[in-house]
Amino acid sequence: MAKDRKAKPAPEKSPGPRVLRRRKIFESLHDSILEKGYGNTSLQDIANRAGMSASHLCYYFNGKEVILQEYFGSASNRILEHIAGLSEQEPREQIHSLADFWFKGKIRSAKEIGIMLECFGVAVKDDIMRVAKNEFDESCKAYLIDLFKASPSVLGQAPEDAAEVSYALTIGLRSAVYFDKGVKLKDAHRIFLDTMLSMCGLK
Repeated sequence: MAKDRKAKPAPEKSPGPRVLRRRKIFESLHDSILEKGYGNTSLQDIANRAGMSASHLCYYFNGKEVILQEYFGSASNRILEHIAGLSEQEPREQIHSLADFWFKGKIRSAKEIGIMLECFGVAVKDDIMRVAKNEFDESCKAYLIDLFKASPSVLGQAPEDAAEVSYALTIGLRSAVYFDKGVKLKDAHRIFLDTMLSMCGLK
């Protein structure tokens, strides 16, 4: 009788040309926003950086607004997946990990924070972006509610109220890093860490 053999995992497929081209368009939008801001970025700017014509770009996305909507959705999902992965840690460790994620490292540079703020600004008048931002906000706050429920104390607040305060703190500090020359990433990291530890009765 033949011995059972473990099936080898199938090799991962390389992304096709369409996927690669869409990624290139996202990168072009990202770089254009960094350089000139979303409002001053045209469809032609994005196409030029992606090495294609504007008409060819429209084969993949029907306008610059659609590119931003999908870009924001992709970025939001990556953030939420990372945050969800912290939930297995103890509250103190989670808070340190959150502080590092939001306010430490190259991916949290002031310029990168600026891109997310640009997305939030567009969401004021764009219905699709507004819905996506609301879903992102609610998911972040749901995570924070669970964090506060697992903490020793919440300074007499309900976990839901504490989550609102801490999320406002996160967004406020991210804005401060971008707009206030007196607030650096290391300052925001320290303020976030100290405040969250205090709110959770861990300081």
